[in-house]
Amino acid sequence: MPRSLEPLDLGIQIPYHFRCPISLELMRDPVTVCTGQTYDRTSIESWVSTGNNTTCPVTRAPLSDFTLIPNHTLRRLIQEWCVSNRSSGVERIPTPKQPADPTSVRALLSQASATFGTHVSVRSRAAALRRLRGFARDSEKNRVLIAGSNGKEILIRILFSDEAPELVSESLALLVTFPMKESDQCVAIVSDPGRVEFLTRLLFDLSTETRVNAAALIEMVLTGSKGTVSNSESIFEGVLDLLRDPITSHPRRALKIGTKALFALCLSKNTRQIAISAGAPEILIDRLAAGLDRCDAERALATVELLCRTPEGCAAFGEHALTVPLLVKTILRVSDRATEYAAGALLAICTAEERWRDEAVGAGVVVRLLLMVQSECTERAKRKAQKLLKLLRDSWPDYSFANSDCFGCSEVVPF
Repeated sequence: MPRSLEPLDLGIQIPYHFRCPISLELMRDPVTVCTGQTYDRTSIESWVSTGNNTTCPVTRAPLSDFTLIPNHTLRRLIQEWCVSNRSSGVERIPTPKQPADPTSVRALLSQASATFGTHVSVRSRAAALRRLRGFARDSEKNRVLIAGSNGKEILIRILFSDEAPELVSESLALLVTFPMKESDQCVAIVSDPGRVEFLTRLLFDLSTETRVNAAALIEMVLTGSKGTVSNSESIFEGVLDLLRDPITSHPRRALKIGTKALFALCLSKNTRQIAISAGAPEILIDRLAAGLDRCDAERALATVELLCRTPEGCAAFGEHALTVPLLVKTILRVSDRATEYAAGALLAICTAEERWRDEAVGAGVVVRLLLMVQSECTERAKRKAQKLLKLLRDSWPDYSFANSDCFGCSEVVPF
């Protein structure tokens, strides 16, 4: 259902008591405050978060207790009204999932982190982690609540201190649902060879979900710490396996996580040679040729440009039969970022050897570059295009601009 339901859009009037007094929109999750007034949960929570937590928006009476009580009767009436007006284009609002209770979250975290000698079985601890994982999937508010209850620290401790595979997989799956922006946490993982070795082993786990989650955590801690990891050869092997053969129940997630992890690993100059030796160029080009989502394609192309900053990278990409035509085809086709990365990679490859310059010209790169410098793409992308045009000047065939009034090179690129 649209967030804003206007009467003119559907030709019907929403009953007044179904509208939130704050947003004036149809309530999806009506809750009642201590003054007896009912609001949509999202609206009243926004009201409180902006510092208005002392008064009720309608009555202006003090909010002595900010307990939100779900108004199930009103919600059912709203759902029935939606169903009865389905012929007018109204969709039934889903039954909202109630936010996790802070006391329950703390109890589950305590149960999950119970140590030996407390008579709490591995099965019970894993069950607690699964319930917490369900809460985390339900809403961002639940994730904030779990993290605010020292959840991430507890999960990190469980992940790296327990031998039970069930606890490892559950704690890892839950941990990667939270952002890892705290540099101290990320550095503590990246700088510990034992923890890095443990994550590396998980990249080769029998469970594909565990492999994907291990790669996700590696990407998160590398990004958060802006550092590098030891044992890079094995890590590259595990991450590239995800891209080479993402056979999972969610292959798109495996590809997304794989491209993110590979990019994070290649940000360090010291690891790019390892990536090239591990076969990253061939896998990246094959994946781009097979098709990726826009964001994944941008990240993969950014990784290609990073690896092309080394002579070995240029050679590896240049020798792949699809590299040059694929990069040329990408220009002005996917996004501004993809265009910039593709142009940067082509500039490096064409600078390396003349035969790849001829190949790029034969693939039609000149016209695309001229369109680039006249387009609204970034200035950095235009500079790369101009440099590449200048580099390719001697390779331009005579027929490139024959009878063309649109692409006067001297007017576009000042040599």
